[in-house]
Amino acid sequence: MTERNLPPSQTSQPPDSQAPGPRASRLLQVFDQALARTLRANSYSNFASCFPTPARHVPASLESVWRQLNAKLEESAKSEFEEIIEERNAVAHLNDLDRLVNEAKARRGAEGDAPPGDAPHTLGAEELYQAHLTPYLQEAQSSLNDKIETTNAQNSALAQTVQAQRQEIEKLLSHLESVVTDIEGGCECGHPI
Repeated sequence: MTERNLPPSQTSQPPDSQAPGPRASRLLQVFDQALARTLRANSYSNFASCFPTPARHVPASLESVWRQLNAKLEESAKSEFEEIIEERNAVAHLNDLDRLVNEAKARRGAEGDAPPGDAPHTLGAEELYQAHLTPYLQEAQSSLNDKIETTNAQNSALAQTVQAQRQEIEKLLSHLESVVTDIEGGCECGHPI
């Protein structure tokens, strides 16, 4: 089955990645608000104060120029903004960011909330270094602990073997002493053997 034949819930990407998601919509909204504030700041009274003579003698013409200037400014700003959005493929990238954030939230929800901690960008160099090094050190520590346990078990087994051998030596010496005593006592001539 191709991606086109799958139901929307089974496709790997949204059908239209160029349709603005939450972040892209917010970016467009912020741009529109900033442009509107800029155009409001360029009011006719501010514009006319820069050109007092034409404002006094030909106010209708000056107001027409102001309207044309604002229209051109708005058109130019929107055109350049749209060009930047298209060049940078910003809508698709912001939609990907939205998707990644949602996936991360879903994973976090599935795994349970992580305990709150310090954000990585607020940590110092030493803390970051330790944070990156800690997993390796823990792995090495675990490996060393396993080796120590194995060595301790081997040493314990060897100690038991040595103890058993000592007991056997003591038995043999004791038996040998009794044999020597028997031999010495068995000689009727009284000469030491």
